[in-house]
Amino acid sequence: MKVVTCIAPVNMAVIKYWGKRNDELILPINDSISCTLSMEHMNAKTTIAVSPDFTESQFWLNGVEQSMDNKRFQNCVNELKRQSKETDMLSWCIRICSENNFPTAAGLASSAAGYACLVKALATIYNVTTDLSSIARQGSGSACRSIHSGWVQWHKGILNSGEDSIATQLYDDLHWPEMRILVLVINDSRKKYSSTSGMKQSVLTSEFLKHRASEIVPQRISDMKDAIHRKDFHKFAEITMQDSNQFHAVCLDTFPPCVYLNDTSHAVINLIHAYNAFRGRNKVAYTFDAGPNACLFLLEEDVEEVLAVVNHCFPTEKPTEDYYRGIEVSEGSFPVGLDAPVMETDCLKYIICTKPGEGANEIHSGHLLNDQGLPST
Repeated sequence: MKVVTCIAPVNMAVIKYWGKRNDELILPINDSISCTLSMEHMNAKTTIAVSPDFTESQFWLNGVEQSMDNKRFQNCVNELKRQSKETDMLSWCIRICSENNFPTAAGLASSAAGYACLVKALATIYNVTTDLSSIARQGSGSACRSIHSGWVQWHKGILNSGEDSIATQLYDDLHWPEMRILVLVINDSRKKYSSTSGMKQSVLTSEFLKHRASEIVPQRISDMKDAIHRKDFHKFAEITMQDSNQFHAVCLDTFPPCVYLNDTSHAVINLIHAYNAFRGRNKVAYTFDAGPNACLFLLEEDVEEVLAVVNHCFPTEKPTEDYYRGIEVSEGSFPVGLDAPVMETDCLKYIICTKPGEGANEIHSGHLLNDQGLPST
């Protein structure tokens, strides 16, 4: 029996991917840029075992056995087998066990981490050394960005085959060491509209989506790359927030509309604008993927005060050890003179403090399958 375990990160897009020009190959209608988040705090973990003694293939996700008939799942497996240098193992049955240490299908990019991890583990098992981003893309579009560390661009490509729709690293995770991310988990339950169905409906019905892809995103990609290169946080924050707002405007322009944000999400948006105005420049940027949970980008020097502002406006009665996760930070003082409304207690479920991190990697301990190829817990 050959066993491999890998972990892969969440990535958070600052220029959003929304809409496919080819559903089968998952080819996007525009480029996107993301930040890979540290795997110390949010990751998918996958163990894969192959053996000539297995009588059937099985797959477990978060402790529950899953069907292996999913087309996207099969696309990834089949492509990696096609490229495999380990021909003797291709006929062996396979066992896969995967876990996320963060909520699944809640708008926190769980599919991106999951498919990046699956592809990395399969590639290691089958000794595939080609670019993995184009394979991960076929499972979940944004998974191609989780293959790499740091700041990543997914190129939409122009070829119908999808060969040039790959993710490349712009800068590694150490490029902007002062960058921090606060993930405000507002709702960790499964979202009402899946990203797949939402995108499909947007492509069919939103004229704004077409205008965004052709007229707005190309310049925004260029501006964002420049801001990251120069570490210009004020400009970075402006573009990040504008693109998040525009993405959700596209969702509202979809018919019928896909509504991912809730009242607490909008309260976070209002708070960040009030705080930035109070400080006289952009000190925090918010972005929301296809879900209500807020991802705040800020610099390390501002974390303590921003955390004080968030905790003042979104009070909690939850125990500290359950509420704060990730990098340990101290809460600063609420700035005198900031006019910000206080929301109901426990609008936020918990807060994760993290930073840019590495891409998908193999690890050599903590396998999720035992010697019989069954879940170890």
